[in-house]
Amino acid sequence: MTTTLRSLINKLDIVLPQEIDYVARSAVTQARKRLGSEVIREVFSRSANTWRARAEHPHWCGLNLYGVDGVVWRTPDSVQNQAAFARTANASGEAAYPQIRMVCLMELSSHLLVNSAFDSVAENEMNLASQLIPSIPNHSLTLFDRGFYSLGLLHAWQQAQPDSHWLLPLKKGTQYEVVRTLGKHDQWVKLTTTPQARKKWPQLPDTLEARLLTKTVKGKSVAILTSLTDPMRYPSEDIVDLYAHRWEIELGYREMKQHLLESRFTLRSQLPELVTQELWGVLLAYNLIRYKMLLMAKSLPSVHPNQLSFRDAASYIIFKLTQLPSQTPGNVPRDVLDIERNARQFKLDGKRERAYPRVLKMSKNKFPVRPKKNAVHS
Repeated sequence: MTTTLRSLINKLDIVLPQEIDYVARSAVTQARKRLGSEVIREVFSRSANTWRARAEHPHWCGLNLYGVDGVVWRTPDSVQNQAAFARTANASGEAAYPQIRMVCLMELSSHLLVNSAFDSVAENEMNLASQLIPSIPNHSLTLFDRGFYSLGLLHAWQQAQPDSHWLLPLKKGTQYEVVRTLGKHDQWVKLTTTPQARKKWPQLPDTLEARLLTKTVKGKSVAILTSLTDPMRYPSEDIVDLYAHRWEIELGYREMKQHLLESRFTLRSQLPELVTQELWGVLLAYNLIRYKMLLMAKSLPSVHPNQLSFRDAASYIIFKLTQLPSQTPGNVPRDVLDIERNARQFKLDGKRERAYPRVLKMSKNKFPVRPKKNAVHS
């Protein structure tokens, strides 16, 4: 059930400095304006760093797996939001609402967010991804979608830490030179950068060397480009299969939109600054739930956080946390620990194989659509 702002205020037992029991919704909005978005961003950043340091994530060949991908959020159609945020457009016209483009860096076994960058939907995903470079952890392998193919971005990503790496599908039409063959379906290749890329990325050399692996998966040839050039440390048999884990970040976005926000397609805030604050709040709340799920998974043998049901666990965690104001201080530690003790009931069964191939979904439009051109009558 959707929680209204009024019921949320009542649950949190918010009071004003004048000890007035009743708090109007407008007072909360005014307080949000005074608070701004930078404070929430700072809380998100500090908590994300702390929780990641405590997480003890699983690793592959000494590297933790991360994912980068983009998502679009819809804002209310207010005058202020129209001025701050663009709209996507196609042959049929512009979108009905101003939109925000977001790119996140996520640890894939726990779905914990490391950092996020967002702006108007007019901003390019690769430009947003470049803002995440200072947040790249050491001993990491980041999985990208092929849409993030930019030699400048990939080179900067690899140079950010002594042991940071990247992996993505080879973009169709990419030109490369084979330096030497490392094994069957395993090549060391050289990629030539463009003058435009070197102008944008001053540290980018004339050429980059990478590893190209190919594998047939369900009858289709899959080509993966990666900075993991050491064949002794990183066996080719495993590298191509790693890319399947990139879908974890897609699932994370679905968890935020469908379960955490209960499929509300449009954000609540009418002002750009409050939209920014709201998004940092969503990311902070998601990380809080995901960190509790990480602790729950640790209480179970051989279970990773992404093997727990987010929908059920999030509902349970939110319920327990919203009950804390009514508990006596002495019972709070017990109630918090109870969340982890009940982890077993949220364990998911293994994923079944897809029974049918992907197909185009039926249109959700409930009304008849007028054809673009009328039939010609004699």
